[in-house]
Amino acid sequence: MTTSWDPGPRPEWVEAVNAGLIVPIAIEAELPLDRDALLAEALVRQGRSGDGVGALTAPGPGTGEDFLEPLDIVLASLEGEAELHVLGRWITRRFILRLLEVRLQICDAVRSDPGLRDEQIIEPLFVIGAPRTGTTILHALLAADERHRVPLGWEFLRPVPSPVIETRESDTRIGLADAELRLPGLVTSGLGAIHAYGGQMTKECLSAMSFTFRSEEFISRYNTLSYINWLSSCDMTPAYEMHRLVLQILQRRMPTSKWVLKSPVHLHNLPALLNVYPDAQLIVTHRDPLAILGSVTSLIATLRYAHSDHVDTTTIGRYHSDLYLKDLDGLVDLVGTAAFARDRVAHGSFAEFNRNGVAVVNRMYAELGIDLPDEVSGAMASALSDRPREKLGAHGYSFEWLGLDPDIERTRFSRYVETFEVESEAGADSSPTSDVS
Repeated sequence: MTTSWDPGPRPEWVEAVNAGLIVPIAIEAELPLDRDALLAEALVRQGRSGDGVGALTAPGPGTGEDFLEPLDIVLASLEGEAELHVLGRWITRRFILRLLEVRLQICDAVRSDPGLRDEQIIEPLFVIGAPRTGTTILHALLAADERHRVPLGWEFLRPVPSPVIETRESDTRIGLADAELRLPGLVTSGLGAIHAYGGQMTKECLSAMSFTFRSEEFISRYNTLSYINWLSSCDMTPAYEMHRLVLQILQRRMPTSKWVLKSPVHLHNLPALLNVYPDAQLIVTHRDPLAILGSVTSLIATLRYAHSDHVDTTTIGRYHSDLYLKDLDGLVDLVGTAAFARDRVAHGSFAEFNRNGVAVVNRMYAELGIDLPDEVSGAMASALSDRPREKLGAHGYSFEWLGLDPDIERTRFSRYVETFEVESEAGADSSPTSDVS
């Protein structure tokens, strides 16, 4: 493994697109990322020519005009800062159009079904924790408990119309979502070994939040400094209100007793999450911070390389060091508070999951007052042994890519490590390191 980040070669077809040789894609990619033009096109695609921006709003929380400010900021940032290559612009334009079209569908659903917002989301269970701490593994285990409902990729990308159990495994939207989610992995090598994506796989919450354009989905894919700065200080309540509305749509024709949800972004936004979901239960995952920084930098760099030729791992590493220092110290501050009451929050570590994931879930269930029948435990064990990520090889990365001093970082994160007794990982602060995935 090299000590500087190497994205590896792109497929020949990607190089041909970026050279402008695939004319239809090149023509579409040249179109400006302009708010009015994108809104108009989204409306036309939904057969709503002549409707204005009001069609993308509806009465009630999460669907107001407050999506316009972040949309303007992210579009300007994409044009002026992201340095998108041809294929990156094409993918990005289609991504934004899909968000606008689905937002229109969501607002139509609210207007046409007055009882939709009365759907009750009771004691949802959120898996939180920094990226690369075992949240995906844990989410997959919790999904094996058939008493719970875990959102699938296609449901969060295209929730309207409300799914029904009879076609949940065969809905036409599965293929559409699958193509979109898998595309970055076709553009850049190695992404599949870092994180698997698919229309029928469990999906993170940020995809439901993106319909408000207040989402780390943009930060993960693009170097958009202006938008990053705006997002770090904005009110995230509308994003969680939209998230809740998406869940209400998803369960409208499929009654759901308990949702199990997951995203590292919740670490940044716990006050907003708990304001919208006051009865939420939390599972917090932990890992050696230096391993987190190395692994997440590799993931974000690879995602950005699918959209741009210009990726700086030192900038990404410094950003995440500051971001997760604030988040993880914030977890320490919550210890002993009502937000972290014993019957509300459970903790698990990456090291524990690697040793015996089912045993960790058993303990966490007990702490949260959830029973774990033998048949559910067996289903979790089967899910663990058949994880797709185990078939995709090792994700290799190096802390040296970050341009950070490991001794300084150890000191910076010491309060978090000591409070939660986080195990240090051999090689986390040197090269090479790998996650088995």
